[in-house]
Amino acid sequence: MERHEIRLSKPSLKRLRAKACECTDVRLATRYRIVVLSAEGWSRPRIAAAVGWNASSITEVRKRWLREGEAGLIDKREDNGPCKVTEHYSATLLVLTRDRSTDWGHRRPTWTLRLLIRTMERLTGISISTTTMSRLLKQLRVKSRVVKALTPCPMSQRARKRRMKRVHRLIARLGPDEAAVWEDETDIDLNPRIGRDWMPMGVRRTVMTPGKNVKHQFAAAMDARTGRLIWSDGARKNSGLFIALLRKLLKRYVDKRVVHVILDNFKIHKSRQVRTWMEEFGERVRLHFLPPYSPDDNRIESAAWAPMHKAVTYNHTRERIADLAADVKAWLIHADRRAMLAVAESRKAV
Repeated sequence: MERHEIRLSKPSLKRLRAKACECTDVRLATRYRIVVLSAEGWSRPRIAAAVGWNASSITEVRKRWLREGEAGLIDKREDNGPCKVTEHYSATLLVLTRDRSTDWGHRRPTWTLRLLIRTMERLTGISISTTTMSRLLKQLRVKSRVVKALTPCPMSQRARKRRMKRVHRLIARLGPDEAAVWEDETDIDLNPRIGRDWMPMGVRRTVMTPGKNVKHQFAAAMDARTGRLIWSDGARKNSGLFIALLRKLLKRYVDKRVVHVILDNFKIHKSRQVRTWMEEFGERVRLHFLPPYSPDDNRIESAAWAPMHKAVTYNHTRERIADLAADVKAWLIHADRRAMLAVAESRKAV
């Protein structure tokens, strides 16, 4: 096996250590450090673990030092000529990633780095490496995300916009004796939702899933003006859960003549139980239904449920559904208190 031993005097070691500390180029500083550690007798695997590079890169740095000296540590890419990635190339790539790969004649329904490179070469005549493409996508903030599934809305685009315009006009014109809330339900599972997490190299965190999944349901309403939250929970997502939330709304807004509830078309919102309850309290509670299959139009989805799931249910390790439900309630209490403090601060400013 070929050995690449580096021998340095104490003054040279001291000078290279100082250069590694002063260097603003992280990769160049790492190369200096590799040479210093090699001269101190460190093995290749030990250096690789210390600097976070692979063993073959350590060998290459040693070879370049023995062959060219300190000049061999300088990045060779400065001799590559003008940069291939121009502003026009970046702008074209950004437009390209807004479309599906099938829109550009490919059979594969998702983009890959190589597919992007081939398509960009066809459009611009410039070919780059997968490493450069990956770095460019990061600079452009283009990330690999989970595709969102949607169901087509049966309403026409015009009718849908007209309904949403009425909802926003209602909120904008609320009187002092009126309140409006966004309402929606969500379920939490003992079987954790799997999400991303930060982990060092070589570590793959695991999450245990139960043999039998258990669910718990939450219904919540978010004030359209203040963002304050109110909720009810139960074992089943039914009309009783929704009516319990409406009763809590009446207690919170006891000083309001009308509470407008903006909600989706889920069947429990239109059941016979709800209609019967509305006959008694319909003067104070009015339901305003969003267009069908339009979850993005309901503000509580993005303002409350999405951050709650990221903070509580993703990768959770709870073994009992009661403990998980308590975590969700704690998050909701904190979010409601934060919104209440924000309202108090805004009133002080006024």
